Amino acid sequence: MQRRTALVSALLLASCATQHPAPAVRPDIAPPVPPSAPSVAVAPGAAARPAPDSAPPLTAVLSEAARDSALDAAMLDRIAAAKVSDSAVPPAAPTEAETATLRSLFDIDVKNFEEHGRVKYWINFFTGPARERMAIWLTRMPHYEPGFRAQLVARGLPGDLAYLPLIESGYSPSAVSRSSAVGMWQFMRGTGKFYGLAVDGWVDERRDVPRATNAAIRYLADLTARFGSPYLAAAAYNGGPGRIGRGLARMDSGTDAATSDDTTDADAEDGSPQAGDVAFFQLADTRYIRKETKDYVPKLIAAAMIAKQPERYGFPPVIAEVATVLDSVVVSDATGLDVVARLAGIPLTDVAELNPVFVRGLTPPKRTAVIRLPAGTGDRTASALADLAEGERLSSFGHHAKGGETLAAIGKKYGIPLASMRTANPAYATRSPRRGEVVVVPGAARLLGWMGENRKVGFSDGLAGGAVYRVRAGETLGSIARRYHTSVAQLRAWNGLGPKSVIRSGQSLRIGSGRRGNVKHRPSRATLAARANKAKSARAERAGQLR
Repeated sequence: MQRRTALVSALLLASCATQHPAPAVRPDIAPPVPPSAPSVAVAPGAAARPAPDSAPPLTAVLSEAARDSALDAAMLDRIAAAKVSDSAVPPAAPTEAETATLRSLFDIDVKNFEEHGRVKYWINFFTGPARERMAIWLTRMPHYEPGFRAQLVARGLPGDLAYLPLIESGYSPSAVSRSSAVGMWQFMRGTGKFYGLAVDGWVDERRDVPRATNAAIRYLADLTARFGSPYLAAAAYNGGPGRIGRGLARMDSGTDAATSDDTTDADAEDGSPQAGDVAFFQLADTRYIRKETKDYVPKLIAAAMIAKQPERYGFPPVIAEVATVLDSVVVSDATGLDVVARLAGIPLTDVAELNPVFVRGLTPPKRTAVIRLPAGTGDRTASALADLAEGERLSSFGHHAKGGETLAAIGKKYGIPLASMRTANPAYATRSPRRGEVVVVPGAARLLGWMGENRKVGFSDGLAGGAVYRVRAGETLGSIARRYHTSVAQLRAWNGLGPKSVIRSGQSLRIGSGRRGNVKHRPSRATLAARANKAKSARAERAGQLR
């Protein structure tokens, strides 16, 4: 039958930061963040400036997050590129008692599809090549899955859809895909904005776990209402509702009654699969949808089976956790997360992990924003922020002077007036800095995208500026890096690419991370040859005139 039901219009998310005034301190309930590498807490009142011979604290934190995201991205890319074989051998077949237990565990239809070849393949993959990373993802899961499940059930959706982020991002709020989908729920920019997620050069709410989860659940509810099946909804979440709708329509034209998605729960009372769920697997056997979408539901089923009974598949047991009640503070202008961490007396890693929405490590200028904090730290942080001078909300950072550099030249490089540079550097009031000496650059430079963190780490979603380059046929990361006088590692960091990521013709790459024009384009060979010929002709002409 024709599927003419329109996608339900999205309600914009209420923005607690910009639309509703909030108290200076308030409790927030949000999923806790996964544990990170140990770090040393910065005591209140400690100096905000980095030591001359050490990287700025924010650089180290962003670098650590980038490395972990790169490992996630590498495995997710490998999963996307895997060639599925129906001959894959699954783990030992469950006994009848185990099968009965499995069937009672799920609120998506696993019992009718657990023996499908693609499902077997992904169980093998997650317990084999992806075992190490899957084990890490399973340790992140208890921080988020119970809250996701409760919200899904409240919307009348299967709670087991809470495992979608396991295959989308490994439960990482900072994940970035090859196609530039961002966040735990992997929203594309347009879809995220349609569902009320703000995306600009300062914030990316696709990284905000509570807001992105709210948007994702509303999107899944709309897709389920349209297609009548959680599996078709999941496929549409991955491949787009238009493609799934067109594929089903083409199958419908063949009068295949089993593809009808007008079904109710009563259709499955005898244990037979719902028609809409069957339709997905029939659609997966056609050329109407992409390979990634064909594998999406089998990956979900496999991930759910492992997540429900990790010990059966050789993983450690998942330890349940309770959602944490958080504090938060409201700021009305640009404020560095490192400054907030120092005032709160907590590690910067804790603040950064709770606030991945701020893509530059600071809140937007001239805008109200909410910064989440661990419980019990909100009052003292709000009080310290109120006493903080306006110019101290963005910490300064060090610049190692080069030979011949003056204070004015360094200030011009970072967009800081000479008067401000002199105020921050009284030692250089009567002389220029010598080679290797550390010059303090006021924190206002961070607003211009010039700080060292931006140049060294980059921002994989490309929101901090820079140029966009479209890959041509036959080009590699190495050839593009040489063209722009940068490294392959830096190019990967700018674009959130893993060590084994492969670029494709037509793909867009971000070149640079902060200030437009901060990279130079290498002229083509033809241009260089033309310049050489022109110079040669000019020399010959001058030589003739001299004769």
